Amino acid sequence: MMKNNPFSLSFGIEPLRYISRESQIQEIYDSFNNVNPTNYLYLISGIRGSGKTVTLSNVAEKFSENEKWIVVNVTPDVDIVNSIAAKLYSQNELKKLFTKAKLDLTVFGLGISIEGGNQIFDIGTALEKMLSAINKSGKRVIVTIDEVVNNEYVRVFASTFQLLLREKLPIFLVMTGLYDNIYNLQNEKTLTFLYRAPKIILQPLRISAIARSYEEVFSINTNMAGEMAQLTKGYAYAFQVLGYLYWKNNIDQKGSGELSELMTQYDEYLEEYVYEKIWMELSAKEREILAQIPPDGEIQVSQLREKLDMSSNMMSVYRDRLKKQGILDTSKYGWLSFALPRFGNIIQYWV
Repeated sequence: MMKNNPFSLSFGIEPLRYISRESQIQEIYDSFNNVNPTNYLYLISGIRGSGKTVTLSNVAEKFSENEKWIVVNVTPDVDIVNSIAAKLYSQNELKKLFTKAKLDLTVFGLGISIEGGNQIFDIGTALEKMLSAINKSGKRVIVTIDEVVNNEYVRVFASTFQLLLREKLPIFLVMTGLYDNIYNLQNEKTLTFLYRAPKIILQPLRISAIARSYEEVFSINTNMAGEMAQLTKGYAYAFQVLGYLYWKNNIDQKGSGELSELMTQYDEYLEEYVYEKIWMELSAKEREILAQIPPDGEIQVSQLREKLDMSSNMMSVYRDRLKKQGILDTSKYGWLSFALPRFGNIIQYWV
């Protein structure tokens, strides 16, 4: 085996061993690279630990390899418009373009006073002029924002982005976020255009891909690798946790008896690092629904409705929400089960 543990428990850091969302990344890349793009914005949604940040990092990396693209990564908790302008100006090649275009941006602390230049006093206008200069050079700008929330900075930038698109400027955007955060942002009266944006909801990783990865890293047999993969249910963070623990405990090909010894630690890591946070963000009614689902099994929707004395329409609303949040598996018609591994086993101690 490798000297260092190839699996990671840290969020937002690309581990040495991970499974890429190549098809989704390629979809964004091909769409934005069209001569006449029909999409300028993608939203990536998924539950905590589904791999949103790593996927966004992979998107940024892929575009950065193309000299036609300028990648700008920003966070949602700063003045986004100002941050983009500052990051564009910090690139020497672009700074020459802005100087040639006589853009005097000194009022924002950018650049130097340009003789005969047009001094700009509005940051939105400044960004528009900068993008216009970039457009003439044949380049495009892609902005990435991870874990977007509905705050003033994001709302202002989203409105500015919409205006820039109307001016047919070369700016593209990829944002990741939890389902509820994206939903709240889309419901802002001035940002309804976000409803039309293509959305990529990160689904569970393929069990076969996880099994192959475990088999390669640990040199274990196919059955053992498959058993481990099934324990993750395709949940990206669980893939990392179980791999991390297997490596840490130096378990060789001894069989499922030894693997079962990891379950206590497995539950503890999932609970502490992600499940407790997921549970706290749920409404009281959502928790009540989840508490009625068998930890390791499934329940008929009709039976669940009877237990909770809930109407069909109301149940449909909550079922859809919990599915989009990545908590419930609704793939079997008329039945519900947990999409997250060991989630039901863990929450039974909280209800």
